[in-house]
Amino acid sequence: MSDTRKTRVLIIGSGPAGYTAGVYAARAMLDPILVQGIEPGGQLTTTTEVENWPGDTEVQGPDLMTRMEAHATAMGCEVIGDIISEIDFSKRPFVCKSDSGTLYIADAVILATGARAKWLGLPSEEKFKGFGVSACATCDGFFYRGQEIVVIGGGNTAVEEALFLTNFASKVTLIHRRDELRAEAILQDRLFKNPKIEPLWFHTLEEVVGTDSPMGVEAVKVKNVKTDEITEIPCKGVFVAIGHAPANELVKDVLETHMGGYVVTKPDSTATSIPGVFAAGDLTDHIYRQAVTSAGMGCMAALEAERFLAEAE
Repeated sequence: MSDTRKTRVLIIGSGPAGYTAGVYAARAMLDPILVQGIEPGGQLTTTTEVENWPGDTEVQGPDLMTRMEAHATAMGCEVIGDIISEIDFSKRPFVCKSDSGTLYIADAVILATGARAKWLGLPSEEKFKGFGVSACATCDGFFYRGQEIVVIGGGNTAVEEALFLTNFASKVTLIHRRDELRAEAILQDRLFKNPKIEPLWFHTLEEVVGTDSPMGVEAVKVKNVKTDEITEIPCKGVFVAIGHAPANELVKDVLETHMGGYVVTKPDSTATSIPGVFAAGDLTDHIYRQAVTSAGMGCMAALEAERFLAEAE
């Protein structure tokens, strides 16, 4: 027989949004339960140095998430290592089923499942993640001052990353499989006018080349899609910018979404299209995608959940 847990607020996800929601919901005496999900700690656990978290000149991503979890727990949030696999939002209280078989029954739900960067799936890409391969220029661009780097992609994300990286890099090579970009015209105009950026058309990334001791990127091998010729380009950083995908598998068929699957929230709010269900962090944020903005939305979601429950009673 499956275990059943009842809570006033169930938080699904354990990145900055989830843990911050846990802190605020616990301080509101809502006795929240937080279910961590498939990647406890979220995207920051795959990041090394973080230099843009307020109050820390530099902190390791996994260490920051460990501290956030400890903070939420200390405030009274119960953190559970489980994965929510099914959600029934058809009536309140909401019923959420987990991989462990536990049923979580909640008066309000805060969704903080985050988003995942899209990757190319290359073994060498996986090997050097966090050691020269990144999917976040605003997170890691600072480490490549005066270096040559490459950006992979042709949409808004790739062009924005390339432009941002010119603040640090001596040269940015934008590698794209076609000879035209999908990015907005104004972004393309800025890119083509920037002397630090050199587009490389009709090429795909084949392999990231680097050293094992210390771990680091030295070059990339790219293939011409027309001739199959392989070229090696020296670089110290590789930014894969082929977009992000919100982790919306649980709710994409029941909540309103837009912009490729991001959950829609009401203006200046974390409230979704279902009363009592709130969404925070990268699951709903297709613009900023920063730890600090996710944390802010986690705070908003907890405060709104508290208000919702008070009014319902």
